[in-house]
Amino acid sequence: MDRVALGIAYDGTAYHGWQRQRGVSTVQAELEDALSKIANTRITVNCAGRTDTGVHATQQVVHFDVGVVRTSKAWIEGTNALLPDDIAVVWMQPVSSAFDARRSAIARRYLYIIYNKRRRSPIASNLYARYFRDLQPAVMHEAAQTLVGEQDFSSFRAAHCQARTPIRNIHSLTVKSQGSLVFVDITANAFLYHMVRNIIGVLLEVGCGNKPLEWVGQLLAMKDRSRAGKMAPACGLYLVSVGYPDQYQLPAGPQLPHLIGLLPIE
Repeated sequence: MDRVALGIAYDGTAYHGWQRQRGVSTVQAELEDALSKIANTRITVNCAGRTDTGVHATQQVVHFDVGVVRTSKAWIEGTNALLPDDIAVVWMQPVSSAFDARRSAIARRYLYIIYNKRRRSPIASNLYARYFRDLQPAVMHEAAQTLVGEQDFSSFRAAHCQARTPIRNIHSLTVKSQGSLVFVDITANAFLYHMVRNIIGVLLEVGCGNKPLEWVGQLLAMKDRSRAGKMAPACGLYLVSVGYPDQYQLPAGPQLPHLIGLLPIE
């Protein structure tokens, strides 16, 4: 059996998340069905991180084992011909049996896009979250630095999160703006269930002036999700890269700048 790694990009709007589920459309199900036709045998993929309903990706990484030989063109172009337009294979690479898309990963990076304008825009509205109250990105950025480092993120995990420990290590967390768009860029070794969207929800409360800057640190110390803010919508969230040790040397996937021209700056 050979092991193959793929980079996958998708618009998650039409899907009930990544993971295959009975009776609903998911990204994993679409990808596995297409790959199985190319391989002429059943393919099951393992991913770097399961995304929720409505969440997008420019660089999801998967691996699978297969006992047939296909060219990279078949795995990429052949699979893409069988996939819906909102899912695409962007690269393929043979890997050793030691590689695991999830267990070998040492970092995941997410980007969250907020359209901060009082009047809504219908342009590409499934690709960003809307927030109508004026935000202060510099204040959000300062507040966010409290979360950087290895800490207990119990206040930012979903009630039904099944992770064995709430300890995670946020490597970097920045908040920047471009016109009417606010970007929250967060990288960590791993994330708890709904952790990113819960962090965004808290930063929005600080950014609009509802809560003081110190509230973020207070929530972190409380270790109580019920005291935190409302979870941010899924549509603004993108998995943009997954980091691996240098020994694997996986290709880089597309990043978000190619989307910015589609979004309503003003």
